[in-house]
Amino acid sequence: MDAIVLAGGYATRLWPITRRRPKMFLPIDGTTVIDRIFEELEADDRIQDVYVSTNTAFVDEFESHLTDRPYKKPTLSVEETTHENEKLGVVGALAQLVEREGLSEDTLIIAGDNYISFDVGDFIDHFESHGTPTIAAYDVGTPENATQYGVVDVEDGRVVDFEEKPDDPESSLISIACYGFPAEALDLLETYLENGNNSDEPGWFLQWLQARKPVHAFSFDGAWFDIGTPGSYLDAICHHLEGSSSIASSARIKNSQIGENVLIMEGAEVVDATIERAVIFPGTTITDASVRNSVLDEASVVEGVDLDGGVIGSHTKLRDKQSQKRTEQAPEIV
Repeated sequence: MDAIVLAGGYATRLWPITRRRPKMFLPIDGTTVIDRIFEELEADDRIQDVYVSTNTAFVDEFESHLTDRPYKKPTLSVEETTHENEKLGVVGALAQLVEREGLSEDTLIIAGDNYISFDVGDFIDHFESHGTPTIAAYDVGTPENATQYGVVDVEDGRVVDFEEKPDDPESSLISIACYGFPAEALDLLETYLENGNNSDEPGWFLQWLQARKPVHAFSFDGAWFDIGTPGSYLDAICHHLEGSSSIASSARIKNSQIGENVLIMEGAEVVDATIERAVIFPGTTITDASVRNSVLDEASVVEGVDLDGGVIGSHTKLRDKQSQKRTEQAPEIV
């Protein structure tokens, strides 16, 4: 069995922290979103090759990342795009990858930006037990929460209806970006596209497929986060930390209150500050400030401000006027 890890998005809703960083590399307390997936695929003997579908803009970052890791299975498969408006769509990119790499085995397809709580091996067990196209299904709580996803109706484990992004869903059970496709289903990607169907979200392909072939669902409880916004990234961090905080040993904390769900990375400095539900990247300095519900990228400076719901890019300096004035008047040290 092969696997495809979808990692070709540009994550514009997470800018500036993903302006030059694939969102799959966002840290999750000592690892990254995509490494959680790589580790499971590496450990499962049923997976022979892992194709990482990315774009030309981020290929160097992925090559460097994989070089620094012990994985043996991943191979980059590059979509020739450099901007969001050039993308082929997920289904288009999948069809192109299948042809480019000559895939002809049963295939697991999983999004590299999804934080999932189930074992990928359990999903593969379910897929193999049915031998049909299989989706992972998650209950998002209310129909209102389901409007941006593919909504599924499941009876006795089989998908009996699938509707992509309905305006008025009748269910809160959705399909997430984890699919098992038998080898023969891969050929249908091209058939689907040749008929002029939507090449963007894979849910449209699943809706088309479900009307023609049996599709089964792997329903799971626990946690799932589609890390596409700062809020969903912070939600994933909160779930992982479970109300605690994680502070790197090289971080410097002085006269500060560190609340719940705070991730502070290497070399960060926090002085006379209060922090809650936040991610502080390496080398960032926070002084005389309050930071909540925020993500601060590498080597940023926050001084004398009350920051709530902020997303601060790397090397950005955010100071109140008094702090800025003190900085400008400070004597130069030679």
